[in-house]
Amino acid sequence: MSKALGIDYGTKRVGLAITDELQIIATRLTSIHSKDLINFLNDFFDKNQVDTIVVGMPVRLDGSKTNSTEAVMNFIAHLKRKFSDKNVVTIDERFTSKIASQTIAKSGMNKTKRQNKGLVDEVSAVILLQDYLAMKDKGHL
Repeated sequence: MSKALGIDYGTKRVGLAITDELQIIATRLTSIHSKDLINFLNDFFDKNQVDTIVVGMPVRLDGSKTNSTEAVMNFIAHLKRKFSDKNVVTIDERFTSKIASQTIAKSGMNKTKRQNKGLVDEVSAVILLQDYLAMKDKGHL
């Protein structure tokens, strides 16, 4: 089985997470500058068998678009063109950054590490990917 890659996309930084080959658990991969993302993905896909890309979709509590929604939608369109052999799935990303920050705070890391925005993006990507796995397991995808 192939892995799934989770992306918490931002116009400055992108958090990435990856599953194991059985798609049971997600782990942090890295955070990178958004301008480097496509080159990173090209290299990563050359070395890893990934069949699904899960991208967090920013929406408001009422389900309406946010200021970031259009940028993410444009990024997804680019992903689908560039990596047409991959299944691209979106998942609601409401509260992921807040949950990630709380998780990091509870982890016992020192304050400097807790304030690392790249770490928050990575943990957010893990949460997105775990949500995707849970929904897939329940047959909701």
